[in-house]
Amino acid sequence: MDTLRVYQAFSNEIADAALRAQTFVGPFKRSRMTWIKPSFCWMMYRSGWATKQGQERILGIDIARDGFEWALAQSCTTAFDPTIHPDADAWSSLLRSSPVRIQWDPERALSLQPLPIRTIQIGLSGRAVDAYVDTWIRRIDDLTALSKQIEALVGRGETEHARQLLPNEQPYPLSENLAHRIGCLATRA
Repeated sequence: MDTLRVYQAFSNEIADAALRAQTFVGPFKRSRMTWIKPSFCWMMYRSGWATKQGQERILGIDIARDGFEWALAQSCTTAFDPTIHPDADAWSSLLRSSPVRIQWDPERALSLQPLPIRTIQIGLSGRAVDAYVDTWIRRIDDLTALSKQIEALVGRGETEHARQLLPNEQPYPLSENLAHRIGCLATRA
């Protein structure tokens, strides 16, 4: 496939406009960093199952793989890592010049409890946001009802049924260079 799915949570106004346009338009602001997440459960954790203010709607966004890889290649981790960067000054310089931020957080179980593996969050700014909005997006779906359905099943203890409704997510195959750049170490795989 030439696309992959990421998730974002937005207000009703931003979500409705994006669904109509099949990309992000006002009131979405290109001047702000926007974070894309390839993990549905992490998105549910972050948005509180679409209950947090300004995160009431869950969008599934299919983006071009070449755009995703460009983002990773233009990225810098949000924290200095001596296994990636020669020193703190080199990291600081890269951070200032990179339009993409990489952050690793604990993956979440269906219960939203942290798991002992990490999941990636990708922050887009400047030219990366422009590329995302103007060229990478192939499709936007409203997944709010699905997230509410899964949450209700989890709440009733119907975990297996809820698990069957989760979007299919596969590990992304990374080149060695991209894996190193984003800090995708064996402990984070």
